Amino acid sequence: MRLTAVVLFAAAVAAGQSQMWAQARGGQAPQQPPPPPTPRAAAPIDLTGYWVSIVNEDWRWRMVTPPKGDYASIPLNDAGRKLADTWDASKDGRCEAYGAAAVMRMPTRLHITWESDTALKIETDAGQQTRRLLFDKSRPAPAVRSLQGFSVAEWERPPRAGGAGRGGRGADAGPAPGANLKVVTNRLTGGWLRKNGVPYSEDAVVTEYFDRFAAPNGDEWLVVTTMVTDPKYLNTDFVTSSHFKKEPDASKWSPSPCKTS
Repeated sequence: MRLTAVVLFAAAVAAGQSQMWAQARGGQAPQQPPPPPTPRAAAPIDLTGYWVSIVNEDWRWRMVTPPKGDYASIPLNDAGRKLADTWDASKDGRCEAYGAAAVMRMPTRLHITWESDTALKIETDAGQQTRRLLFDKSRPAPAVRSLQGFSVAEWERPPRAGGAGRGGRGADAGPAPGANLKVVTNRLTGGWLRKNGVPYSEDAVVTEYFDRFAAPNGDEWLVVTTMVTDPKYLNTDFVTSSHFKKEPDASKWSPSPCKTS
């Protein structure tokens, strides 16, 4: 009997405390934390708008189609060189040169928009390609390979000074300088790293980093660092850095399709 009384007393105290908390909160249940912001709302840098490629390096490989067999600076293995040597000028302009591993290296303009809260869309006027960068890591890769492949994106924020990093103290003070977008692309069809048929295979994985910064004169710049990993045709990773300048509007946007055959 005594044990039963103790249990009943404890239950009554707990019920009374619950009632007091409910009254203190105006009779409302404890509030749940808000859902995390969408990738669009959480973007630490704004990549949207129109951008034009500034070809300040590798001009002879980017502005014109190199001659057959010119694969200098690309770490091709024997199999890659053998395939590159089968290219001929009748194939110039083919869409194989505008896949995800090479299209950002083209002398092109970009139009970047949010297609949804979890997907960035990149359109190019050179080759008239469309890329979709998806922030949903749980989304399964498509069964069918494509020229632009399957791209998974995530925002990267460097640790803050004083040790406050991602999710740590000080996280509400705004994005840390140096934040960027990381994109990993696979499920590709084979393509070309240059317009003269220098190949990458369907086994290639493309890792990209998108950085935006302002120049002292007020110009806005986008830098895309691209790393192509291809065990079939490359001896080591092929890394490039491509630069784009922000344009005020779409007045110079002029899409031109690539050749499908």
